[in-house]
This record gives sequence, structure tokens and C-alpha cells, in this order.
Amino acid sequence: MAGRDVPEEYLDGYARILANASATGRRLTRDELDSRRALGERAAEAGFGLRALVGAHLTAARVHWPATAGEHALAAVEQAVDAFAEGYERAQLLAVRQEEAARREFIDDLLHGRSDLGLLAERAERFGLRLSHAHAVAVARGSVGHDGYDGYDEGDTVPREVERALITRFGDRNILVTTKDGRLVCIAPGDQDDVLAFFAKQAYAATDGGQVAIGRSQPGPGGVVQSYEEALNALDLAERLEFDTPVLRSADLLVYPVLTRDRQAMADLVVSALGPLRAARGGAEPLLDTLTAYFDSGCVAAEAARRLALSVRALTYRLERIHKLTGANPADPVHRYTLQTAVIGARLLDWPEKDF
Repeated sequence: MAGRDVPEEYLDGYARILANASATGRRLTRDELDSRRALGERAAEAGFGLRALVGAHLTAARVHWPATAGEHALAAVEQAVDAFAEGYERAQLLAVRQEEAARREFIDDLLHGRSDLGLLAERAERFGLRLSHAHAVAVARGSVGHDGYDGYDEGDTVPREVERALITRFGDRNILVTTKDGRLVCIAPGDQDDVLAFFAKQAYAATDGGQVAIGRSQPGPGGVVQSYEEALNALDLAERLEFDTPVLRSADLLVYPVLTRDRQAMADLVVSALGPLRAARGGAEPLLDTLTAYFDSGCVAAEAARRLALSVRALTYRLERIHKLTGANPADPVHRYTLQTAVIGARLLDWPEKDF
């Protein structure tokens, strides 16, 4: 009489406990409650549904209910079922935590490339990824607060909202949404750019104006970590160069790693081209900011002046001062490339705060 599809073993001793408790009117003993919890854990681990298990207990109670039991039997049933459900929930919570730990370990190994690629590919299938295919990774960071960028953990509201929006839109497309070091991460097949674009849109909105970087599609088991590192580098680059574009694509920023690949050569260029600005009143920083605004505005003096809150006349004076100190004219196409490259190098190398 264990109820539909529930074996008798999960009701072991239940009828005896009901009979004894009903006859004496006592509460269940600690050992009796512990035995119910243990059976609840075993039933959960075996995969039985709690609704069926509770139904089986009620059916058994009705069959074994002493005729004169009344209120005492009902109290015993309540205690027994409550203990059984507590054990069941405890086992489920443990299983969830074990699954979360396994997922976290997999994500850490995946994004750092620390595991054997063959074993990593096998583990990935459990989480819906086929690492034999190409993948691309998008990384979103929160908006800037008083203590730096807002950070997120896996169970926070923002990651859950973004993941829910992706699942609602795309269903199961071998997509993995997670967090790493306080940032949101989305891993998707490399040929599904629409997924990453949608993630970027949702993450930007959910993080209240954060910034998202999308790495290039990379093949094979190691492709995820390569694309992930590209996205991280794009975010780092954006911070150094003060890019405020909501969505960055690493494919559009490849020129910057090329420029800094030979760090010493870039440092030599910065010192040679911009070093004379140190002789200006107030140091190099104001004139470096002038060049930055001038180049970022497409060499349009009026726009650069607006960005710096200067008059066009004051901006023109600064450009003339730069020309006089460096010997290079920012308005001259022949000189412009050298100066602009040096300005990019200065921003990447934190010059003039850091000297070489």
C-alpha cells in the first residue's frame, strides 16, 4: 500500500510508528524522526517526486489508522511526513549544491584552460556545450560605482534576468550564461552572433549602463578561453583608452595589440614624439588631453573644443603650442599619424604618470 510507483522501502516502520504513537499519545522520538529523514533523503536520491511520496504516506496512514486513534494519529502523521519531507529537501539541496560546485569548477577550468582538453570537452556536454565546434564569448561588466565596477555572482538577480531573457528568445541553443570575477559571461556557438548581440543588449540594460565586449569566434576545445581572453582584453583596452561604446568587438580593436606588441618600441615613440610636452606650463597632461580630444573628434577643431569645454581659439592656441614644442603639426596629415600613434601609446602605457 505504498502508493502508486513508490516502493514499500520508503515507508519502512511507518505503520509501527503510527500505531505506537496513537496508542500512547506521545510525540515521535528523535530516532523515529531521524529514520523518516533518512528515508526522505534516500527517496530524493532515487529520483521519486515529493508529491507521490506524500501521497503514499497518506494512503498508508489511512490503511493503518487505528479506529480509536483520532487526534493522536493525525499528530503522528504530521510529524512523520514533516520529517520525511525535511530529509527529502535536505538531499535535494545537497544535490543542487553539488551541481553548482561541479558547474563552477567546470566554468573555471573552461575559462582558464586548466584542464585536459579532451576531458574538458566530455564535461562540457553535461552543460550543453560541444567544444569540438567553434565558440565565441561575450563578457559584460557592471557600471562604475563608488568602489569600482559593480560585480555579480551566479545567483544574483541580474545574471538570472539576462539568462531568462536568452532562454525565452532562443530556447536551447547550446548557450551557457554564467559569471566570472564579478562579470557576466555568455558562451555561444561561433556561428550564432545574434545570440551574443542579444546578450549584449540585455546585459547593457540589466547592468544599468555597463559595457560588453565580444570576442571573436574561435575553433576547438581551446576556442572558448581564447575568445574569453579577447573579450577581457577589449574591456581592459576600453578602460585605458576611455572608450564609452556600450558594445565592443575585439575584431574591431586588433590594431591596438599590434601597436603595443613591441612595448619598448612604443615607449620610445611616446618619449620621442610627446616627451617635449613636459616643458609646457602645467606639464604634458593638458596638451595630451588636447591631442586626445582632437583625434577622437576626427580632427574637427570645433568638436574637440566642445569636448574640452574650450573656445575654438583656445584650442587652436594649444595645437600651435604642441607644434612648437614637438615640431609636429597635428593638422598636417604627414605628422598626424605619428602623433596619433604616440597618443594611443601614451594612453596604453599610462604616460606621463609612468615614466620609462
